[in-house]
Amino acid sequence: MRTVSGPTDHVVVVGAGLSGLAAALHLLGAGRRVTVVEREEYPGGRAGRLDLDGFRIDTGPTVLTMPELLDEALAAVGESVSDRLDLVKLSPAYRAVFPDGSTLDVHTDAAAMAEEVARVCGPREVDGYLRLRTWLRELYELETARFIDANFDSPFTLLSPELVRLAALGGFRSLASAVGRFVRDERLRRVFSFQSLYAGVPPHRALAAYAVIAYMDTVAGVYFPRGGMRTLGEALAGAAAKAGAELHYGRAVTRLERRGDRVTAVVLADGERVPCDAVVLTVELPLAYRLLGRTPWRPVPLRFAPSAVVLHAGTDRAWPLLDHHTLLFGAAWRRTFTEITRLGRPMSDPSLLVTRPTATDRGLAPPGRHLLSVLAPCPNLRTGPLDWSSFGPRYRDHLVAVVQARGLTGFGESVLVERLVTPEDWSRQGHAFGTPFSTAHTLAQTGPFRPRNLVAGTANAVLAGCGTTPGVGLPTALVSGKLAAARITGGSAAATRTTVTAPGRRR
Repeated sequence: MRTVSGPTDHVVVVGAGLSGLAAALHLLGAGRRVTVVEREEYPGGRAGRLDLDGFRIDTGPTVLTMPELLDEALAAVGESVSDRLDLVKLSPAYRAVFPDGSTLDVHTDAAAMAEEVARVCGPREVDGYLRLRTWLRELYELETARFIDANFDSPFTLLSPELVRLAALGGFRSLASAVGRFVRDERLRRVFSFQSLYAGVPPHRALAAYAVIAYMDTVAGVYFPRGGMRTLGEALAGAAAKAGAELHYGRAVTRLERRGDRVTAVVLADGERVPCDAVVLTVELPLAYRLLGRTPWRPVPLRFAPSAVVLHAGTDRAWPLLDHHTLLFGAAWRRTFTEITRLGRPMSDPSLLVTRPTATDRGLAPPGRHLLSVLAPCPNLRTGPLDWSSFGPRYRDHLVAVVQARGLTGFGESVLVERLVTPEDWSRQGHAFGTPFSTAHTLAQTGPFRPRNLVAGTANAVLAGCGTTPGVGLPTALVSGKLAAARITGGSAAATRTTVTAPGRRR
């Protein structure tokens, strides 16, 4: 594994998102002095926050899986999840509502899910579900150490017995067809394949290898931290500060000072210089390349994932239909992915993720009130350069009409406060082409073909975050921070891996 050359005593981490904080914790654990600079006034990065009239809104990711990765980062400085967070395992992980009116609760317990599959889809599907579950676990166990939790220096690194086994497991088929080998019911196929949209690719075009995301959601479990997702950044930042890191908020980085191929200082917007021996950049890839003055050559331009419109709403009522996470599927499926990824227009019959965090933590809203977020996938600004300033309010009304027609009767009149987030808002926050999901996980942007965390021509800068290895998502952001730290300390990711039996319990 290639590592940063020269001295690495003092590392500046640009960005206090989850990847940057994970990197900081692993660096601190390896004895480095760490300074973190963050443009916002709080930690968390994409796991942002918005407070409106007593409603505590998470503006970033709402689905937390693989909390052992949080535990691993905290363990680097002698702490654990149980020291910093109060995690609740959601049961069910999701509720799925289908166009025919049927509902299916997605349980991570095998027996409970088998019973639910039999109830909704018939007993013949149970065996297929159980075989699918075994396949998901096999994929995850194979991919984690060899393909996810690993730094790549060359595509030739892939050539291994594990690659042959991945092919034998069907990892290079399409996700939709791979899932279809196990279950026939279209409803189950959707439940176990929609997760590829997190990686920016429709199920029929995504590699089956990305079924590991379905493993995280439907087998390993979905969690929620009391206090909201904002507490994740607070927990990691608090542990980093206690371990000796200097954290500076409200400090944007404007440029990097260089001497030859080495970054010697990070320069802030107010002109202050922060000298460094090495730097970890967690900003969006285009900005990282601009700061470094180098954009790696690629045979084809980077492809960015679809974006999302999110309607955050504080309401005066709840609906029995909704659980913490509820998937409201539209009747159309494959056509709608073509609309957002190729035609550049919103889904005509959208499938929506509705999150109601007050189902788990009533303290996120005033007494007697409820908090909902409605997420609709949509084109990014490169694929669909819509004028969201004028189109956004009309689309908001369309979303309200859709959720009302799917069971949330009276939703529109129940809204007390709201905030609509569109691709233009994501763009103003610095997300390239208005998507918070960064670069898509196409075959040409997967594993060693994904933008690497080392940039040629720069000896002591490392990238972390969703745009680089291993990819998009909260778990992979944490892994990317660890991989970036390993590039600096010389330690392998495998050497620092912690076996976790439950959040807060290590062995």
